[in-house]
Amino acid sequence: MSVADATIDEPRAHGDVASTPLAVYVHLPWCVAKCPYCDFNSHRAPAELPETAYIDALLADWQIAAADETRSISSVFIGGGTPSLFSGAAIGRVLDALDRRLGLDTDCEITLEANPGTTERSRFADMAAAGVNRVSLGIQSLDADCLTALGRIHGPDEALAAIDDVRAAGIARLNCDLMFGLPGQTLASGLADVETLLARDPGHISYYQLTLEPGTPFHRRPPPRPDDDAIVDLFEAAAERLRAAGYTQYEVSAWAGDHRCRHNDNYWRFGDYLGIGAGAHGKQTRADGTIVRTARQRWPAGYMKSAGTPAAVTETRQLTADDARFEALLNGLRRRGGILRQDYEPRTGLPWPDLLATLAAPIDRGLLVADIESLHASDQGWYFLDTILAETL
Repeated sequence: MSVADATIDEPRAHGDVASTPLAVYVHLPWCVAKCPYCDFNSHRAPAELPETAYIDALLADWQIAAADETRSISSVFIGGGTPSLFSGAAIGRVLDALDRRLGLDTDCEITLEANPGTTERSRFADMAAAGVNRVSLGIQSLDADCLTALGRIHGPDEALAAIDDVRAAGIARLNCDLMFGLPGQTLASGLADVETLLARDPGHISYYQLTLEPGTPFHRRPPPRPDDDAIVDLFEAAAERLRAAGYTQYEVSAWAGDHRCRHNDNYWRFGDYLGIGAGAHGKQTRADGTIVRTARQRWPAGYMKSAGTPAAVTETRQLTADDARFEALLNGLRRRGGILRQDYEPRTGLPWPDLLATLAAPIDRGLLVADIESLHASDQGWYFLDTILAETL
């Protein structure tokens, strides 16, 4: 659906393009194997990865995505799939194209997702040479039985070796994904995961619960998991250990020492991002202040065939005022620091007092804390974010 076809029944949100930072998301869709819990747009890699053809498609797509842009790029996130299946030279081609067209900020954060067991030390060095300065590793667990239950193709030793390899390549900023509530996981084994990972001190840990997403094998055939009380006990014990190690929970599933993820924080603060690659989504504030969301063709073969033409863009949707308010709340309340007025008003084009009036009921109940400059969940409200959003919006 195009913007021209959309029916808008209420005032449209108008953001301030000049004050809204711009990021770029690059999607590389292939994995060695598809995990049974994963609902991302990822596909089992063919015997011969079409690296050159896919990068050519990305570069053609980039010309369309960035056509109306003048802002420089504050962060890049190369996700998947397993982007570390691609060569450093391929990643370098993409980053060079981004830089030539809009320019990468001098302190641009450039993250690459990787899975243990799919890379070698030399490949991380090649990624660093291409410009990657942050790696996000899909560790998920350091228990061999849990990894097998999750369908992961690596073991604990490969996971720890990957951390060492990233460091050896000179990439200082590292995130490790770690899951809890896993099949066969106990309080002791879950805490052992946390302790072992903290011993490597990655600096950033994404700690999140296994969920059974619709359309996945785990949703169709749920594995046995710990009960809710056991999951809560594990999370609370792990959180205590993370805090003792100097990590702060700055977002629902994000814990950091000195280095928070700038790219993800841009999402949560309703910043803009251009998305290229199969199934990639984007959010852009245009020159006239209208806010538009886009999506690309999901299937890699179809995407490569259509990239560089309008057919690659399967959705273009202009946000209404209600859309903008809801999305800003949905993402912003995930942050411990919540939503800042200095972000909200220019990025949504909506007045702060109206937002607080909309949220009067949860504010009065003590679930949200608000003043003239910020809005965030209280300690009690932090556990009822979904309820707050459902009741209010």
